[in-house]
Amino acid sequence: MHTLILLATDPAIPTQPGLRPGLTEDQITPGFLGFVVTFGIVVIMFFLIRDMARRIRRVRYRALVEEQRIGEMHDPDAEYMGIPIITSDPGKPVDGPASVPEQK
Repeated sequence: MHTLILLATDPAIPTQPGLRPGLTEDQITPGFLGFVVTFGIVVIMFFLIRDMARRIRRVRYRALVEEQRIGEMHDPDAEYMGIPIITSDPGKPVDGPASVPEQK
């Protein structure tokens, strides 16, 4: 507790805002070079994020096209990787697992 009181009353800690003696504004601010570097990083990140979003959209579109292509190639009772392909044909009722005949 005594240490906190001593630190609070220490004259080395400035009580008014300002610079310590011997320092100038150029020594403590990033300046123009810091602004240019930060702005460059922001511009690079903008283009990287935009490119990443475009690539993700392209991958999703390719997966959708691949699913449609596989669905069109097979008959309605076909399977893809062991999973039955269910079409959205409103005229054909979709049977649940209880109506699947047992295999012997």
